[in-house]
Amino acid sequence: MTARRPLLFILATILIDAIGIGLIFPLMPDLMDRVGAGGASNGAVLGGILMAAYAATQFLCAPAVGGISDAIGRKPVLLVALATLAVDYAIMALATSFWLLLVGRLLAGVAGATYITATAYLADISPPGERAANFGLIGGTFGIGFVLGPALGGLLAGISVSAPFWVAAALSAANVGFGLAVLPESLAPGKRRAFTRGDLNPFGAIRDAFRLPALALPLACLFVFEFANMVYPTLWAFWGRAAFGWSAAMIGLTLAAYGVGVALTQGVLMPALLKRTSDFRVMVFALATGAVAALAFGVIGAPWMVAVVLPIACLSDMAPPTMTAMMSNATAEDRQGVLQGVIASLGSLAAVFAPLVMTPLFRQFSGPDAAIRLPGAPFLFAGVLMLLLLPVVGRLRAGPLPATKA
Repeated sequence: MTARRPLLFILATILIDAIGIGLIFPLMPDLMDRVGAGGASNGAVLGGILMAAYAATQFLCAPAVGGISDAIGRKPVLLVALATLAVDYAIMALATSFWLLLVGRLLAGVAGATYITATAYLADISPPGERAANFGLIGGTFGIGFVLGPALGGLLAGISVSAPFWVAAALSAANVGFGLAVLPESLAPGKRRAFTRGDLNPFGAIRDAFRLPALALPLACLFVFEFANMVYPTLWAFWGRAAFGWSAAMIGLTLAAYGVGVALTQGVLMPALLKRTSDFRVMVFALATGAVAALAFGVIGAPWMVAVVLPIACLSDMAPPTMTAMMSNATAEDRQGVLQGVIASLGSLAAVFAPLVMTPLFRQFSGPDAAIRLPGAPFLFAGVLMLLLLPVVGRLRAGPLPATKA
């Protein structure tokens, strides 16, 4: 039986991590104004740099953080990460310059890479028969946090732009105290391994996976989809401010609604569809709805239309899990962990590059000197990318992909 208090600590850690990720999204326009960005168009570019820096640091540090936890144990890595997050939130609350915000985001990226360590800790303390259920708790907890984060950020922003960060800092600090009190080390000294140079390389597994013909095409399709879908967390706040004059509270409310919609789509609708049809057909349907929603967001001109299009956008989030399932069916059992690591790494890379592409495009079409004012241009670009994916994924037949020994 899994120990109750350590399990609660791990779930609290995941929840705080997810809240912190979602917390910043509705605050970005106000935060960029505070550091002197000078309007939504320029603020979006600076915000995109912050998002890319966070994702890049997380991607680069994840293997090293995992290796360190294998070498010295899980507990110190988790507690140091939580303390680092508390420091980052304090920096975000106090920062009045862009460069200080950037330092905070880099620290948060290092600390955020400990999601892997939290998962490893849970694997250490869970009996084999309980691991699947406990990993499901992690996914559910992260989803709850991703709904609470934008809602909390938007509501507390009514007090001040700093208030959400002070609350998040307090939660992280309290969880450090909780961990010190209840968290035993899960990795016995005899099961630890030495830290190696391989732990510093986040690219090796990706390179090897793309050499496999059964995985190269679906992995490329997944990356393009994740890249296009990053338009939502990257620009939703700035687009809402530029197109409709939304407050932080409204931005947070719509993001929370999106999170609820995704949870219902993946937890209720997708299982029902998969009982009636194949992974491939659900994936194609998800891509098609994603293209429709993104193109619609590119041109809509009234806030009420958002309520119509947002549920359609939620349907597109069935694409990643169905693509993942198809690739998992094509991969040997002893390489499933490697495959999931590659998929997570590609998602991180999409989170690095998408803000650097989407935000300059937004500035080009929403700035005061824009020849054509079209704040939704990045959504149109994302929609076109998803449309272009449809004939490509058509090459993936409805049955299982050719099996590979990876």
